[in-house]
Amino acid sequence: MSRPSYRALLRLPGVPGLYLLSFFARIPHAMSGLVLTLHVVGPLHRGYAQAGLATAAATVGMAVGGPWRGRLVDRYGLRRAILPSVVVESVVWIAAPRLGFEALVVAAFLGGLFLVPVFPVTRQSLSVLVPVKQRQAAYALDSAGTEATFMLAPVVAVLVSTRFSTSVALVTLGVATAVAGLGLIWANPPTRTAGASRTPSAEAKAWRPGTELVVVLLAALAASVVLVGTDLSIVATLNEAGRTADVGWMIAVWAAGSLVGGLGYGLLRRSPSPLVLVALLSAVTVPIAFVHGPTGLAVLVFISGLPCAPTLSTINARLVTIVPEARRGEVIGWAGTVQTVANAMGAPIIGAAVDRVGPSAGFLVAAGLGVLVVVGGWAALRLRAHTRSGAQSEPDGDAGVDGSGRPDGDARPDVSGRVDRSAPAGEPTQSDDPAAITAGSEVSSPGR
Repeated sequence: MSRPSYRALLRLPGVPGLYLLSFFARIPHAMSGLVLTLHVVGPLHRGYAQAGLATAAATVGMAVGGPWRGRLVDRYGLRRAILPSVVVESVVWIAAPRLGFEALVVAAFLGGLFLVPVFPVTRQSLSVLVPVKQRQAAYALDSAGTEATFMLAPVVAVLVSTRFSTSVALVTLGVATAVAGLGLIWANPPTRTAGASRTPSAEAKAWRPGTELVVVLLAALAASVVLVGTDLSIVATLNEAGRTADVGWMIAVWAAGSLVGGLGYGLLRRSPSPLVLVALLSAVTVPIAFVHGPTGLAVLVFISGLPCAPTLSTINARLVTIVPEARRGEVIGWAGTVQTVANAMGAPIIGAAVDRVGPSAGFLVAAGLGVLVVVGGWAALRLRAHTRSGAQSEPDGDAGVDGSGRPDGDARPDVSGRVDRSAPAGEPTQSDDPAAITAGSEVSSPGR
């Protein structure tokens, strides 16, 4: 197997334009939380608790709206699905400077509910534009681009808010959201294979989440908890040391580690499983709890960033492999909801550990929660594999014919290399073999 190449990836029709568009279209979303916080504690003269309530309202809206928007994209196509989002979210941010606090909280929820789905649409479109063998590189480059966006967006948010005002920043958000959404509508990146019907097939309608999908979503949850815990604990560590001014560049070092890790990961021939990468992400977080001084902290923070983009890109690549094309938008939306919920739940738990024990406890609790979910995912796979092996030990009752009545010659291997006699050719399979998820495997799609 040849080594993946970013040059070959960027030669694919539509791919360079999608990356460029998504990079700029993600900036408004990456700015919104910080601008909203600065506006609440600034012109509205409220505390950080109230600012947290406003951002939480937006987060709840995103969690509720993600699967719904994804289902609309699956059913109606990109242009019809996101036009209402472009209108509503733009109006919310443009009107925000004129709203009082209570109305702003409601508006933030609506903005989150109708968030222009740049992140899921980009990932869904990559699954269509990029052949299976190049998807590891594709999603690694996407994750690296996301890191670059989140390095740039806070700088832009603070610059506009301080040089002008938070009201100008909010209006800028609204205009930028409209431009980004209209850019997506104009470009109309494909979310379905050319010629495929928008009406779900019988197989897509009958598809149900299996063990592998549940475990991949658990990996997404665990990764989000580790990342939000690391973020919070870095800030707490520097605040305790009286080095609050170092927070910005320290977070940038962390993001730079993720960017480097993502770019390197995309060139590997094989893809470790999401659970393995979450375990690695948790492991490299632990040493930060025992370091002293900004230099040592920066080195370990950079190292802890290396598995971030690889973990997230592997989760995204595995999702589009195991989910039917007609359901990908919805399931990618659910993955976003899982990560949003993980952020909302993980931050208070880890914050409590920081308050009671200290910043070091934040790193350790975050890593511990990540490992706990990995163990739970492994146990679920082992249980399901044991159950399936017991069921397969029963005689089929008709030699040479599988349980669906098809000849054995129609059976095909699933992602673990075993023969799957239940899925029709061309549809994704779901492996319940732990080796398929927790050992290194080629990123491949059955039926291609």
